[in-house]
Amino acid sequence: MRSKIIALSKNEEFKKLLKKKKASNKYVTIFFGPLENKNRDYLNISFVTKKKIGNAVKRNKIKRRLRNIMNDAVKKISIKFKYSYLVIAKSTMLNNEFKNIKETLFQEFEKIK
Repeated sequence: MRSKIIALSKNEEFKKLLKKKKASNKYVTIFFGPLENKNRDYLNISFVTKKKIGNAVKRNKIKRRLRNIMNDAVKKISIKFKYSYLVIAKSTMLNNEFKNIKETLFQEFEKIK
C-alpha cells in the first residue's frame, strides 16, 4: 500500500509553518498549521534533523524512525490532514528506545486537534 505522506518542498512553506502553532516534547518540536494550496488527501509533513545531532548516518536513522512512526500514526490515530506539519528532531531521539519515542509522539499528535 502506498503511503499517504508527502513532504513539504518549498522554502516559503517551511517559513510559514515556523510562524504557526507549536507543540514540543523531549524528542521533537512540531510546528503545525493550515497551508493554502495543499492536497487534503495526503498528510503534508517534513522531518528535519540538525547537523549538530551527528553525522549523516545518525540523522538519517532519526528520519527513518520518524517516517515509520508517522506511517503507523496515519493508520492508528486520527491525524488532521487539514494541517501541514514540520517535525524537528532533538538529539535525545538517538539514545532512547523506539517504543518510548512512538508512544510520546502518538500522545503529542492526539493533543493536536
